[in-house]
Amino acid sequence: MGLTARPIGHTYPNVTKRFAGLPMAKLSIIIAPDPRLKLKCEPVAAVDDEIAKLMEDLLDTMYLAPGVGLAAPQVGRPIRVIVVDPSGKDDERAPVKLANPVLLWQSDELVTYEEGCLSLPDMYEDVERPAKIRVKYLDETNTERELEAEGLLATSIQHEMDHLEGIIFTDHISKLKRNMIMRKLAKVKKQKAQAAD
Repeated sequence: MGLTARPIGHTYPNVTKRFAGLPMAKLSIIIAPDPRLKLKCEPVAAVDDEIAKLMEDLLDTMYLAPGVGLAAPQVGRPIRVIVVDPSGKDDERAPVKLANPVLLWQSDELVTYEEGCLSLPDMYEDVERPAKIRVKYLDETNTERELEAEGLLATSIQHEMDHLEGIIFTDHISKLKRNMIMRKLAKVKKQKAQAAD
């Protein structure tokens, strides 16, 4: 039996209120099923002003959604940029901004978290991943860094790095469960499109 914690992309009461009045960029989050979520992303040449601004916009969008991670392809940018912040609603923010993340090491020990995704609203399933990782990346100042992570931070980084490969968390679960989730999301998208007409 693995550890279950709040899911990636889970909504929290009062979190929007916590950030009320702050200037925030709200990027449009792509909802599955969508072929753009299955694209393999290209690395960025460097973290310049445009990429640093994208990182901030991703964070703002993630906090407003609210969630604990967001990847550039989820907002229509097929580049290798992710942001995560697994801090709780009552904790001080602890954002991590990563460009061109590369997994250097992962533990043999596995942990199970109930994961969700801002691109798959209200859908959650248990996913097993390495409990600890070490990742190399460029930060928002274009400085190469390494980070060792465990727990929800490690899971969040791995979840968002999957998006850079065109993988969503449902690709880690049974085909039956995956198909059920995708059918539900397709139905919701169709209903919203019909309501908008």
